[in-house]
Amino acid sequence: MKRCGRTVDRFSLIALRLSPERLRTNRPAEALRLVAVAKSEEQPSSYNHLVLPILLGAAGVAGLATWAGFQTMWPTSQVYGSTFIGLARGSRLLALTYDDGPNDPYTWRMMEVLERHGVKATFFLLGRFVQQKPEIARALVAAGHAIGSHTWDHPNLIFASSAKIRQQLQQTRQAILDATGVDPKIFRPPFGGRRPASLRIAREMGLQPVMWNVSCYDWKANSAQEIAAYAERQIRGGNVILLHDGEYHRIGVDRSCSVEATDRILSRYKAEGYAFVTIPKMMVAPAPSRRDDLA
Repeated sequence: MKRCGRTVDRFSLIALRLSPERLRTNRPAEALRLVAVAKSEEQPSSYNHLVLPILLGAAGVAGLATWAGFQTMWPTSQVYGSTFIGLARGSRLLALTYDDGPNDPYTWRMMEVLERHGVKATFFLLGRFVQQKPEIARALVAAGHAIGSHTWDHPNLIFASSAKIRQQLQQTRQAILDATGVDPKIFRPPFGGRRPASLRIAREMGLQPVMWNVSCYDWKANSAQEIAAYAERQIRGGNVILLHDGEYHRIGVDRSCSVEATDRILSRYKAEGYAFVTIPKMMVAPAPSRRDDLA
């Protein structure tokens, strides 16, 4: 009994120092530091043989969890399912895409810039804003732009139930259909957040998930020049470019910098021989030929 009592005391010490609460960390280095602390104390080798695998396993689980969480938000990741992110590098096609509209008056101003350049773009619309501003959604369709679903009110679908995801997509589809007569066929998850269930449900509802591979960070930039510079550092051909004509909290948020940045991007890349197309047209575009790559 005395020996068993000593064993219980020893494992009580282990539980105190290396409890799951202390090991539940996104910092594998912290878990490894705990390993070093444990090793530095004078314990029998059997103690280290027991604890070290636990600690190393905890560090591995923490690292795996961090990696898995990263993949739900990284726009070009295909880990949780296939999404459209553009064409192969070297294509002479580019696609401008706008999220969080319709937004009065900035969606109108964006349309004016696009019309001046003779370019069609793709707008991922929030259902509740379509319901409030159906005339803007109709104008987008009439002008030849492509429209897609961006859900009803911009939840992070990583944390949404399957029923909630379906409700968000169905409400938005109906709002767009009522306003424009168009049944949307493309979908972009808010924040880019997705998991296998959200992508599967979207496809079951006839929606092709679309992400991006150029982010202009226009939601935090201080000027049109800064927004355009973000784009210029990333564009290599075949890109899907993310911009915003609205902001999901309310209608009326100032997107004048995004409007001006659009003009800058169009002016530069049209002069370099790029063509701007909608996402549906890019999806069916042929891959660049070897001759195109060498031109």
